[in-house]
Amino acid sequence: MIRLGTGRPDRIAALAAHCDDLAIGAGGTLLTLCQARPGIRVDALVLSGGGSEREQEEQAALAAFCPGADLRLTVLKLPDGRLPAYWQEAKEAVEELRAGIDPDLVVAPRTEDAHQDHRGLAQLVTTAFRDHLVLGYEIVKWDGDLGRPTAYQPLSPATAERKVQLLQEHYPSQQHRPWYDREAFLGLARIRGIECNERYAEAFAVSKLTLDLGA
Repeated sequence: MIRLGTGRPDRIAALAAHCDDLAIGAGGTLLTLCQARPGIRVDALVLSGGGSEREQEEQAALAAFCPGADLRLTVLKLPDGRLPAYWQEAKEAVEELRAGIDPDLVVAPRTEDAHQDHRGLAQLVTTAFRDHLVLGYEIVKWDGDLGRPTAYQPLSPATAERKVQLLQEHYPSQQHRPWYDREAFLGLARIRGIECNERYAEAFAVSKLTLDLGA
């Protein structure tokens, strides 16, 4: 497996359409980065769930997924499932975030995601963060839209287990969903681990990557 390092990121932008998207798609990666880089800055933007039980869940969850980080979380109140109808508000929120930060790494949904909110946000991210490495995370769901990822972050068994534990602990509002369980989360991590010759991993889509092989 070819490995390309990204240096030592000091600042991350993490974007999601819904509370729990970041934890499901990139929770293990956030744990890995924050444990390796105490004090790392994480600017997180979630477009929906503000003022509700879900915002409280997200605040507690991301604090646990980003241990020791300088976490700045904003949760907006756009309607769940209606992002295309609120395109202007979403675009302004993403551009406002971009205007205030210059991250070393961006994590956001994949542009190929079947959910209209995820896909819409992913399209906005590519226009706002033009000069940044953007990792598009995947979210398991009934749509069956998982594809062939282009980048992997290996997870230690302890990190994979910790991710599942935190997902079950911090999002009780999602426990009724038939796909929201340990087998689904750990199973996908095991499959992605096989693909990159590791035990567990999270997978990402990368649409553009600039190499600097002569440095």
